[in-house]
Amino acid sequence: MYGLNAFALLLIIIGGINWGLVGLFDFDLVAALFGPGSVVSRFIYILVGLAALYSIYLFKPVREGTRHRPTAARPPTV
Repeated sequence: MYGLNAFALLLIIIGGINWGLVGLFDFDLVAALFGPGSVVSRFIYILVGLAALYSIYLFKPVREGTRHRPTAARPPTV
């Protein structure tokens, strides 16, 4: 599960950087690298969108104020 979470985070970072470049300089890095409207560009945009949707699932514990705590880190109760 960690690998999927890390991959989703990487895609969201790529998407955020790309949108920042579009907003600041009107420069689409993905389109510049792979061609505007190309199959590869569209695939990357779809992956970034799916990663953003997946991050909603990851955000749920944060929104609810819960965290996963390993049971081994807790001191024994008497």
